[in-house]
Amino acid sequence: MEGQRSTDTLEPGPRALIGHIAHPGAQIPALETERLILRGHLATDLEDSATMWGDPEVVRLISGQTATVTQSWSRILTYAGLWHHFGYGYWAVCDKVSGNFLGEVGFADFKRDLDMNMNCVPEVGWAFHTQAQGLGYALEAVRGILDWSDKNLSDRTTFCILHPSHDRSLTLAKKVGFMVEITGKKAGMEVLVMSRPRGGRPIASAPPLGALRK
Repeated sequence: MEGQRSTDTLEPGPRALIGHIAHPGAQIPALETERLILRGHLATDLEDSATMWGDPEVVRLISGQTATVTQSWSRILTYAGLWHHFGYGYWAVCDKVSGNFLGEVGFADFKRDLDMNMNCVPEVGWAFHTQAQGLGYALEAVRGILDWSDKNLSDRTTFCILHPSHDRSLTLAKKVGFMVEITGKKAGMEVLVMSRPRGGRPIASAPPLGALRK
């Protein structure tokens, strides 16, 4: 119908226009890569998400603690809240052919208790089912969302937090342009805080990570 927008449009939301201003009801853009579909979470994703976050091997070098079904449900609701208030958030990562849920990837502002103040700087994160690891899905998905953020977010930088022993994720992070800035602690665990300038290219005049503010 003329004048009516499709509800399944792939166009990005208005995040780039409004910065960190809250945007109630921000539409979650669907992203497509060679093998993957990245979409907003559905209530029916709870079982798959809870299974992933309840797997000790998945969380071993992330939080070290498996999540209950209730905690996984709260996580999905948090994802919705991120999109609502910031215009960015997390996607469910699905196989393009089978539709199977493979993992989750996205951006967040979790107000973490870190040695440095990273509030208002989007944090990139990813997690995948064990059977989906080692197949390049994580790299493909992270590249997809960073391409979206480079084009649609006004933030000059993003960051990620990784365990120093998480070799697979460290390799991924470096491939997409993240650089180690500092070591710190998260919930008493030693971590690496890595930054990535927009476009993945160093900005000579950029202030140190943690000093960046809107």
